[in-house]
Amino acid sequence: MKIHEYQGKEVLKTYGVPVPRGQVAKTPDEAEQIARELGTNVTVIKAQIHAGGRGKGGGVKLATSPAEARQIAEQMLGMTLVTHQTGPEGKKVLQVLVEEGLEIERELYLGMVIDRAVGRVVVMASAQGGMEIEEVAVRDPDAVMKVHVDPAVGLMPFQANQIAFGLDLDGPAVKSCAKFVRNLYAAFVACDASLAEINPLVVTKNAEVLALDAKINFDDNALFRHPDYADLRDLNEEDPLETQAAKHDLSYIKLDGEIGCMVNGAGLAMATMDLVKLAGSMPANFLDVGGTADVERVAAAFRILMSDSHVRAVLVNIFGGIVRCDRVANGIIEAMKTVRVNVPVVVRLQGTNAGEARQVLQAADFPFLVADELAEAARKVVAALRK
Repeated sequence: MKIHEYQGKEVLKTYGVPVPRGQVAKTPDEAEQIARELGTNVTVIKAQIHAGGRGKGGGVKLATSPAEARQIAEQMLGMTLVTHQTGPEGKKVLQVLVEEGLEIERELYLGMVIDRAVGRVVVMASAQGGMEIEEVAVRDPDAVMKVHVDPAVGLMPFQANQIAFGLDLDGPAVKSCAKFVRNLYAAFVACDASLAEINPLVVTKNAEVLALDAKINFDDNALFRHPDYADLRDLNEEDPLETQAAKHDLSYIKLDGEIGCMVNGAGLAMATMDLVKLAGSMPANFLDVGGTADVERVAAAFRILMSDSHVRAVLVNIFGGIVRCDRVANGIIEAMKTVRVNVPVVVRLQGTNAGEARQVLQAADFPFLVADELAEAARKVVAALRK
C-alpha cells in the first residue's frame, strides 16, 4: 500500500524522524495561507501523487512569497503530471504539499527495504542523493552502502554510526544522522513497512539531518495490524479495476495486452501469460481467482475483465485440485448469466472431473472454445482474437 509524501512524513514524525514544517493544500487559497503561516523567505510547492520524478515533470517549484505560492498551486492543482513512473497517461494532481524552504548543505540518499534473499532489513545509503538510486547503483555500485540488520537485536548504534561516517559526515551531523537512521528503522519495523525511501536526505547549514522527501509503502499482508492505515489510502491514485478486484479478494494487475486471463494460482497465471505471449499476443492482466473459483468470484472476475476496453478475448485456465472442475464449469456458466460477455472465451479445465467439465461447457448456450492443453488454449484464444 502506497501513501503520499505528506502522509509518510506525518507517520515519520511520530517516531522522531525530523522533517520540514509543512501542510497539505487542496486549494490555492489554502496554499497561500500555509505559506504565510510558515513565514519563511522560500516555500516549496510539491505535487502529491504516487510517483517519483515529480521535479522533472514540473511538480516541484519554489515560491518566494505567499502570493507566488498561491499562483503556483493554482497552476499545479488539476494538472496532469507526467513522470517516468506515471507513464504517458500521467496522474492528476489533487493536492499539493507546501513546505518551508531549507538552507541545504548536502543531498544524500537513505532507504530501507526487505532483502528477501537473507530475510533481513537492508539499509542502503549513498552520498549521491536527489537522483534515482537504481541509476547510481548501475553507474557506480560502490557508491551505495548496504547494512543488513539482524532482526533479533535490531539496528545497533555502531551500524547507525557506520552509515553516518560512510556518508562522509563529520561533527554534529554524524550524531544527527545516526539518530535519524535509528528512528527511521524503528518506524519501518513498527509500521510493517516494505519500503522507506528518503531521497533526498539533506544536511542543512546548521548540521541538521532531515527528510526532504519521504516515500513509505506498507506491507499489504500486515494491514490487519494497522486498521487506522485505511484512512491513508487514496483510491484516486489506484487503478479502479484493481480496487474492485481487492473488494472480492482477487489478485489483479492490469497490463497492456488484449487477452484477459482468468487463472487460479500465481504460478499458473504466470505460465499462462508466458504462453499467450509465445502464441503471438499479449496478456491484458494478471488475475488469480484463488482456490475456490466459485460463482461469485468468477462473476466478479468476468465483470473486471469486461470493464477493460482493451480486452478482446478471454482465456480461462483453471486447475482443479481440491475444487472439482465440473463445479467450476457450472460456476462459469452461472456467472455468464449475470455478466455480459461479448468476446470469445477459451476455457481450459484440468484436474478433478475435467471430462465432466468439458461436457458441461460444450452443452452450454454460450459458444465456449474448449481446450485440453495450455499451449492449445493459448493458440486458440489468439486465433479467436484475430478472426
